[in-house]
Amino acid sequence: MTTLVAGSLRAFIDSFEGEFDGANVVVVPTAAAFTGAARAALEVAVALESSGALVEALMVLDRDAAGEPALVERVARADLVVLTDGAALHARAVWRDSAFGDALAAASLVAIGSVATVLGTVMIDPRGGAPTIGLGYRGGAVVTVPATPEQLERTRRLHTGGEPLIVVGARGVVAESDGRWRVVVADDVEVTRGERRDP
Repeated sequence: MTTLVAGSLRAFIDSFEGEFDGANVVVVPTAAAFTGAARAALEVAVALESSGALVEALMVLDRDAAGEPALVERVARADLVVLTDGAALHARAVWRDSAFGDALAAASLVAIGSVATVLGTVMIDPRGGAPTIGLGYRGGAVVTVPATPEQLERTRRLHTGGEPLIVVGARGVVAESDGRWRVVVADDVEVTRGERRDP
């Protein structure tokens, strides 16, 4: 089980193009439910098309779908699950305490953009930058997306846990395995502990 967090679909494809030949990939556009889930899933499918991956979209957009056994089983059989960008708080509400969420927690994940913020025990609330409760699928770091300097300063001040805060912008990519995080593409990635920036 591994996790990749990419600031954008382009950053993900540019970093891993050609590495998914024959892979069984599921796209979950839950976070894009209000902005175009079908379009978001299609964008991922088209982007992965040249890699030779076998791509299927699972339209898990609400709590009812998150309880569907067939969808849960499909995630469990996937080599890789791609979570599309969008409304992180909606994704958290749909996946929390659900069988589908449990399947995601056990899967190898690619999280695009802001949806990555829900994966940790702590997430950063996009409405004001304060730490709040995440889904606890991954440990070792708190992942967030760029915000105004004032909001990020507030986030760093309020985040008093021991885990580093990783801000992943549009060009950045980070990876996690067994709670250990590493920077894959350093552009647009900033790691801090408290108010101190890591090298």
